[in-house]
Amino acid sequence: MTTDTTTQTTATTTRQEDTGREILVLAATGKTGRRLVPRLRLAGATVRAASRSGAVRFDWTDPATWGPALAGASAVYLVAPDDPAPVAGFVRLATESGVSRFVVLSGRGLDHSGPDFGQGMAAAERAARDSGAEWAVIRANNFNQNFDEDLWLKPLRDGRLALPIGAVTEAFVDADDVADVAAALLTTDEARLLGEVYEVSGPRGITFGEAVTTMARAAGRSIDYVELTPEEYRAELLAEGYPEVAADALGTLFALHREGHTAEPADGVRQVLGRAPVDFDTYVARAAATGVWN
Repeated sequence: MTTDTTTQTTATTTRQEDTGREILVLAATGKTGRRLVPRLRLAGATVRAASRSGAVRFDWTDPATWGPALAGASAVYLVAPDDPAPVAGFVRLATESGVSRFVVLSGRGLDHSGPDFGQGMAAAERAARDSGAEWAVIRANNFNQNFDEDLWLKPLRDGRLALPIGAVTEAFVDADDVADVAAALLTTDEARLLGEVYEVSGPRGITFGEAVTTMARAAGRSIDYVELTPEEYRAELLAEGYPEVAADALGTLFALHREGHTAEPADGVRQVLGRAPVDFDTYVARAAATGVWN
């Protein structure tokens, strides 16, 4: 849930009397999508919140859902699938249907990723740039909310987070900040903000071990951070039931992090919104107050 301060900042940044845009938000039930939809509506936009099971149905594997989802949309928040194959065709159909702006969610360090990670995001970036429409790309660090919503929540609740990252820092970004940036880019009338790639992160880099210590202290309980080799990490993922393709993707992601491509803070939040991003300690205090790690 956003804080009042975040909501007010977003409204100030993006509110217009009438944006004149009907915006299709893909992955509208995802981490950033479900935060973005209310921000856009607060800004006066008409929003088509699309997902595989929502009122506006959209499925990357079913092209028959693309046209109805795009009907009437003039802008798209583009969250690509892992498979890059359908992305160019969707973007082409979108522009033919009248879409004149794409805001693409992508990942920091993408230029250094291998074939096992990020190919869908890379395809979305290329397709948006080549579309002839207005575009902007948001390249984000690991989300703070990976710790309290899904990816690392169960290990933290179980008292042990084990990863192959070492002492390399990560400038975790808050999903609320990503949604604020996306809302601004989808509704802005400032041409200077478009045609750019924005790297968005938190204000400082911390190690995963430091992150776990901070969360454990805020939760008032013991949670251990354990360092694994890449091979040990893959074995643990497979033992937990992850498919091999998912285990390989996560392994590639952590290889990217170990190389330091997401270690240093980026200034994309300030570039777009004119304010500092949410600090990790602020996020932890907010999440711990809900009892999520207890």
